[in-house]
Amino acid sequence: MSDVDVNDVIRNGGSVHVVILNWRSAPMTLRAAEAAVTAMEGIPGTITLVDNDSGDGSFEAMTDHAQAQGWTEGDRLRVLQSGRNGGFGAGNNAALRVPPHHPADFVLVVNSDAFLAPDTIGAMRDYLQAHPRVGLLGCRVVGEHGNHHTTHFRFPTAAGELEDSARTGPLSKLLRGAVVTLPMPQQAGPVDWVAGAALMIRAEVLAEVGGFDEAFFLYYEETDLCLRAARAGWPTHYLPDVHVVHIGSVSTGMRGWTLPPDYWFASREQYYRQNHGRAYAVLTLAAHLTGLAIRRLRGLMGRPDPNFPHGQGRALIRHALAPSRPRQIFRPENDLDPA
Repeated sequence: MSDVDVNDVIRNGGSVHVVILNWRSAPMTLRAAEAAVTAMEGIPGTITLVDNDSGDGSFEAMTDHAQAQGWTEGDRLRVLQSGRNGGFGAGNNAALRVPPHHPADFVLVVNSDAFLAPDTIGAMRDYLQAHPRVGLLGCRVVGEHGNHHTTHFRFPTAAGELEDSARTGPLSKLLRGAVVTLPMPQQAGPVDWVAGAALMIRAEVLAEVGGFDEAFFLYYEETDLCLRAARAGWPTHYLPDVHVVHIGSVSTGMRGWTLPPDYWFASREQYYRQNHGRAYAVLTLAAHLTGLAIRRLRGLMGRPDPNFPHGQGRALIRHALAPSRPRQIFRPENDLDPA
């Protein structure tokens, strides 16, 4: 595609900036990049690989491979070094701080262990072009064997905390409208928020509400972004017709967790305090602890729960007593405004 053609498409709102964040998983990230290169065929824009200060040679390995494959020609793909491991949001913001040559109308954040289908980027972009008031868009996420991954959610609430921690049938039925996990949408439409495995964001949204809040190291940052966008009149939609294959837990090791790490609890507390206030954060803590008590009582009554999260209550209380942290929202300059 010539430069004239690219500029024409950009003016019509079609340029996409794909951002893939790496932390000590260069081979996987390069596999994700290869899928993104294929999915970007015929679509103007740039792919940015960001190394989040891995310190294991990832940056050099990705740079050498990208150059050898010819991906870096014509600003089609770049490899950047964030300079610090500030977490998921900070790493993705690092790509936005160094805008590509052609301004992007949409930014697509892709996990390093997520592999786009060839038609995914085009379909997501076309959906947002056809729905100009939709701010963010997720797509279907599946495992390597085609199993569906739940990535479509309601915003967390105190009632949802109670339901999730208690995990008892009658209470879940009573609070079904607060269950965070939504049923699998059968057609494209609104959800509260989607997971960041493949999240497309309209540039206007980034210009208006900012990028990711870097006060979150990992988890809840996409929930926070979707909530800020929704409050500004930019809803999030889910598109089930196209997909990304997601392995999951490559960088975090989540599958082996018996209890989430400290940064998960810190992010949860940060989300409630920043978006709903300290008093509501205390209410969610009380709701969660009440649910855990119900779950423990059920076990004492002869229905033991082998998956009871021992230590979770103490971790929640510890973080509830921690000092508040200020927001650290990255504000893009006009270079992310639509052309």
